[in-house]
Amino acid sequence: MKNFTKNSILAIAFASILMFAQCTPSANEQTAQTVQTEQTGNALKVAYVNLDSLMSKYNFAQDINKEMMRKEEDIKMKLTEKYKALQADQADFERKYKNNVYATPERAQSEYNRIVEKEQEIVQLEQNLTLEFEREGLLKNQALRDSINKFVEEFNKEAGYDFIITKLGENLLYANPAYDVTNQITEGLNKRYAETKE
Repeated sequence: MKNFTKNSILAIAFASILMFAQCTPSANEQTAQTVQTEQTGNALKVAYVNLDSLMSKYNFAQDINKEMMRKEEDIKMKLTEKYKALQADQADFERKYKNNVYATPERAQSEYNRIVEKEQEIVQLEQNLTLEFEREGLLKNQALRDSINKFVEEFNKEAGYDFIITKLGENLLYANPAYDVTNQITEGLNKRYAETKE
């Protein structure tokens, strides 16, 4: 029974770790709370980070979000322009075809083929831009995760937590606010990010 309780606590803590390595709070900001296991008498220092709050306040995350939104808008505008030009070409072709403007059927077929080829090029461009956008998003998200994980490791060298877990949405039913180190992590991340921009 003793091993079961200890193993259950450890399993729950590991299952809750989403993005962070082990972390600890700074000595001058001892907000570390301890969890005393009845069976062993060992104390675990545990803290959590509210990931929603961190992502909304971390300047690097905000900058990435803004940059990706701008890129998405640029892609939409570029494709909208191309599709509008294609629609104009299609309408022009239909009007000319109905009015027998083309001197020969071959000339009409040639123009039709040009429009179909243009449409295929736009579809291919859309696929390429989408893939490029997704790839860049994955790279940015990886950089963001790496940034957070690296900082949390450094933070924990001083703080000495056994676990820093993430609270994301409803993944924790309850978390005592005394265990929350979100503001400390966010402030440290923003300070480090500001230094890299200088």
